[in-house]
Amino acid sequence: MMKAIGLLLSHLAMLAVGFAAGIYALPILIAPDSPSSGEVQQVVQSARFSGEFRRDLADSDFLHWGEGRVSIGSDVISFQGELAPGPDYKLYLSPQFVETEADFNRLKSSMVKVGEVKTFSSFMVPLDSAIDPAQYTTVIVWCETFGQFITAAQYQ
Repeated sequence: MMKAIGLLLSHLAMLAVGFAAGIYALPILIAPDSPSSGEVQQVVQSARFSGEFRRDLADSDFLHWGEGRVSIGSDVISFQGELAPGPDYKLYLSPQFVETEADFNRLKSSMVKVGEVKTFSSFMVPLDSAIDPAQYTTVIVWCETFGQFITAAQYQ
């Protein structure tokens, strides 16, 4: 009986580990190609604003982080650097700098969702013409599915 319980528990543990590994690996496996450095560089050169994603923010950790340069143009937001892979990343503009999930949730009603982040080494997200980035100060990457803060950069 003890052997059967031990086998059951070990199999359940391995199932949990496999499930967690799948959640982590799937976004990497299905991610589209990142934009070329030339495409991103064009946005950087014409950017109105720029900022830095850093790993050392309060709610960033070894699974939720970003590091690199984000540039905000009149019609696109681009990023050169690395993001921790994960599912369902969204890009937001915020009127205040945030670096915690609590602050994000508190200020979410004053933010604007720009779009989806589908790549992890660089990205370009179109900026709707109705959104004026000058009315905001911070760009944020947020995991919608798990309600996780990934990273933020203050650009003004």
